[in-house]
Amino acid sequence: FPFDLTELILRENGLTADVKGFEAEMQKQKERARNAAAVETGDWVTLKEGETTFVGYDYTEYETSILRYRQIKQKNQTLYQIVLSETPFYAESGGQVGDTGVLVSEFETIDIIDTKKENNLPIHIAKKLPEHLEAPMMACVDTDKRAACAANHSCTHLLDEALRQVLGTHVEQKGSLVTPDSLRFDFSHFQKVTPEQIREVEHLVNAKIRENVPLTEYRNLPIEKAKELGAIALFGEKYGDEVRVVQFGSSIEFCGGTHVSATGKIGMVKIISESSVAAGVRRIEAVTGAKVEEMFDTVQDTINDLKALFNNAPDLKAAISKYIEENAGLKKQMEEFMKEKEAAVKNKLIEGAKEINGVKVIKAVLPMPADAVKNIAFQLKGQFTENLFVVIGSVFENKPLLTVTMSEDQVKAGLNAGQLVREAAKLIQGGGGGQPHFATAGGKNPDGLNTAVDKVVELAGF
Repeated sequence: FPFDLTELILRENGLTADVKGFEAEMQKQKERARNAAAVETGDWVTLKEGETTFVGYDYTEYETSILRYRQIKQKNQTLYQIVLSETPFYAESGGQVGDTGVLVSEFETIDIIDTKKENNLPIHIAKKLPEHLEAPMMACVDTDKRAACAANHSCTHLLDEALRQVLGTHVEQKGSLVTPDSLRFDFSHFQKVTPEQIREVEHLVNAKIRENVPLTEYRNLPIEKAKELGAIALFGEKYGDEVRVVQFGSSIEFCGGTHVSATGKIGMVKIISESSVAAGVRRIEAVTGAKVEEMFDTVQDTINDLKALFNNAPDLKAAISKYIEENAGLKKQMEEFMKEKEAAVKNKLIEGAKEINGVKVIKAVLPMPADAVKNIAFQLKGQFTENLFVVIGSVFENKPLLTVTMSEDQVKAGLNAGQLVREAAKLIQGGGGGQPHFATAGGKNPDGLNTAVDKVVELAGF
């Protein structure tokens, strides 16, 4: 949808657009589009035969060697996919992002920027290949990132259990995303989770964290035994004859991800949002550990800044309430003043109107906000139900706006405000539209406003 029209509609409703935010998100989208362009994938180069052994549940560093590699080319970059004989790197799956880290040999250090899974095989992604491909090396995981991911992943299990306790056993996981910075948990539920329920869930999870419940892990457990334990299968996962089960006390789930050794290492959880993502599916986003600390620091800084704004009032809530009441009173006075000003401007416009071919033609350029101009236009149309044509150019905060309205008989005579305003808007480098009897257009060039107003009158034949 055109950004200038978005800004116009927002202005008419007393809102503003976050231009910088829009431009930043648009740039991100352009980068995503570039990265999603056709990928050229080279052939695998095999150095030695074998399959990868994953050792990441027990180690974050492990001696290894390269089995094979290949080059992949995307627009603007060349990457390499590397397969190792043994790896502590967790490959992205089950909602948990892949590990990053380094491959270290006696000759060099290679950054691993991501780990993906392809045909159930961990693929390590690097921006360059080691020069000494056959040298023994250590695979070293970024332990800070791993620990943060583990804390967030373990927290999703505790959230799942707490949600079932608070909302009911109908709750089922419908998806998740676990990153070092935050966690996202989608679950089945038929209505919005209330703030009171969110707080109760938080309290249950944080109590479990303070208990420091140790991790009990079952590897290669026959799936029937796992079900006997009461383990909960996760949405969308396929399981073989043997599974891994992760248990924190009464929380028991099938899971292949990395986890903390005890719940105390999560630190604390804070739910930061709850929303709907699909019919019958809700989403919770949360942070844990150091990120909670950072969030509380931000909250405290905000409170301190607010107190400073209100002269360090001892009762901040009362001080803000007082200012809101005062602001409401001032706003009411301003609205009354604007009504008086609109009435005065309307009368002046009527005085300056020209009679052309029996039609009262009103044209003007005013330094007024969009809603005030709209009010004046409607008032004029209400006062003169026949033989009226109005075009007003206005500038507010250096943004030009064209407004055109007319009586119904002029529409029946063949004039169309939407068509007129679209054509004239080119002179202010903008666009717009509307109904045959009322239309507006925004633009970027205030200098062209007088010409645009004259153009509307010319196109209308007056």
